[in-house]
Amino acid sequence: MEVTIRHLGDVKFEANARGHRVICDQPPGNGGADSGMTPPEYLLVSLGTCAGFYAAQYLKTRSLPFGDLDVKVSAEKATQPARLGQFRIEVTAPGLDPQHQAGVLRAVKACLIHNTLIHEPAIETVVNTPVEAHVG
Repeated sequence: MEVTIRHLGDVKFEANARGHRVICDQPPGNGGADSGMTPPEYLLVSLGTCAGFYAAQYLKTRSLPFGDLDVKVSAEKATQPARLGQFRIEVTAPGLDPQHQAGVLRAVKACLIHNTLIHEPAIETVVNTPVEAHVG
């Protein structure tokens, strides 16, 4: 799995994956033009859509209605170091009995992004500084 990011100027970036493109920007107060979501908002999007996918799959495989499925994700900032310190995933799936509510909860907690955030991943950071060839 790979995503490529290209700087578009100021604090605006374009992310590309498998031919899909999204813009990431900052609000005017952070020097941006607000032409896209911020990186923390994309993290919430990733968590929420993953949770929604797992919930929908649970409901679909049990022939339960999933057309009114909604997911809301919120986070609170923490400091030292700066990060998102607490997440809340709220899944709304009307008409479920307690057994299937518990099943949806288990399914959402099995989401790839949820598990990635729960179990600290290893992150390798590399800075490349290619030297351009000079024609003389």
